[in-house]
Amino acid sequence: MNILETRKDLQTLLKRWKDRDDLSVAFVPTMGNLHAGHLRLVEEAHQRADRVLVSIFVNPLQFGAGEDFASYPRTLDEDRRALEDAGAHALFLPSVQTLYPRPMEEMTRIRVPGISEMLCGASRPGHFEGVATVVCKLFNLTRPDVAVFGEKDYQQLAIIRRMVADLDMPVSIVGVPTVREPDGLAMSSRNGYLTAEERRRAAVLQQVLQTVSAGLREGGEMQALLSDAHGQLIEAGFRPDYLQVRRRSDLAEAVAEDRELVILAAAYLGRARLIDNLSVDR
Repeated sequence: MNILETRKDLQTLLKRWKDRDDLSVAFVPTMGNLHAGHLRLVEEAHQRADRVLVSIFVNPLQFGAGEDFASYPRTLDEDRRALEDAGAHALFLPSVQTLYPRPMEEMTRIRVPGISEMLCGASRPGHFEGVATVVCKLFNLTRPDVAVFGEKDYQQLAIIRRMVADLDMPVSIVGVPTVREPDGLAMSSRNGYLTAEERRRAAVLQQVLQTVSAGLREGGEMQALLSDAHGQLIEAGFRPDYLQVRRRSDLAEAVAEDRELVILAAAYLGRARLIDNLSVDR
């Protein structure tokens, strides 16, 4: 596996792959601390292109004041071994200086309006501007034919798809279903923040989404279902941030006529902020 730390090294490899050998490239951007969910993205990338390029970059631009940028788990040695075992062809490890060579407040930003300000965007102002900016920069640097993202971060995936469409970026975006623990908890790098007792309760988040989903399919009243689910989360020790039903295609607020829906939730359990979602057709 090629380890690339500079723009020059990356561009040299891409010229060989894409320009000389005419190989397609699938890109998997990550922040490291890899788990089975990330490796499932790498597996999908292998099915989509001749070469698989992964990046690890903990992006300061998407962390707000008081968030966990400094303490975000960094496990590069373990990540490198996992990617080698998964057959990734290259790992790009840009520094902050590489991606943001000027003071952060002077750097150009990418904003996807509307869809970025709801849900997680309402709780974490500027977060998705940071996500869109770094993903745009990474796409420009890596020139992928395909980029692979997990559906656990449903809103992020929707924002990236909108950005790619609006800016006419020549990359196909692939979403991969959420990989879960045996009890249903969505795999996440932040699950490591959970204590043993919190971990035993964490799967309640997905169970509550399943209950709302069943109620919607049976014709239940949406707001009543969400109110009951909110109470169940509080009873289980969560501090809900949001629990909403949205239209799956564009994350607009769902109305009675909508049939393709997604239930989205974010809730704190101890110091961990857990997010999850569940698609439902009614």
